[in-house]
Amino acid sequence: MTVHFIGAGPGAADLITVRGQRLIAAAPVCLYAGSLVPRELLEWCPPGCRVIDTADLNLDEIIAELVAAHSAGHDVARLHSGDPSVFSAVAEQMRRLDAAGVPYDVIPGVPAFAAAAATLHRELTVPGVAQTVILTRTAERATAMPPGEDLATLAASKATMVLHLTVHRIEALAAELLPHYGPDCPVAVVARASRPDELIVRGTLADIAPKVIEAGIRRTAIIVVGAALTASQFPDSHLYSTTRSRPAPDA
Repeated sequence: MTVHFIGAGPGAADLITVRGQRLIAAAPVCLYAGSLVPRELLEWCPPGCRVIDTADLNLDEIIAELVAAHSAGHDVARLHSGDPSVFSAVAEQMRRLDAAGVPYDVIPGVPAFAAAAATLHRELTVPGVAQTVILTRTAERATAMPPGEDLATLAASKATMVLHLTVHRIEALAAELLPHYGPDCPVAVVARASRPDELIVRGTLADIAPKVIEAGIRRTAIIVVGAALTASQFPDSHLYSTTRSRPAPDA
């Protein structure tokens, strides 16, 4: 059997890959995080599928379910919100499965930051403005950040910064970033990106905190900081430039 770690996307049930959908439809066991993964995806589970909500399970209990499925010869669809490569807690599960000799693969998904950028109608890397995107979080209520990954160090580059799992401390966050990006730096907060109740709050580092608090956003939100959010005067990309040399078409 194989454990398929499937990126279930940011919230909209149709933002999942065809491969992920097919694997859900074929797996006799499905584990999903009930607080994050859209329940509509479970409609793809085959009849008789053992469906397990992992929201209240610890790591040992989750691994026990995966190992039990392996022992029974069953494939598993293991659904994770967004994309498994970012803030998914997949690494420790894969480490345990390696130790247990259980095979697995990983199916990418649409990450929350991509869904947020899409709903904002913005490219996060704008020519001449920002060509680097920092994906990060803060340490409160979570694992400590490694040395050198504090906000002040990361903000020194003034790159587009995308923060996950941080909106509950928006006041402190804005205060930490303001000296580096400046008070007029644009900020956008997208709550529940791609879902029917999606909510967008726009502002600057000087005024975003009270706006977010007034909107009642406390979780499931992406914070985007940087000049790319409002840039309008920038050079066209070299990709489609008329001065770029291109190979002649085949005869």
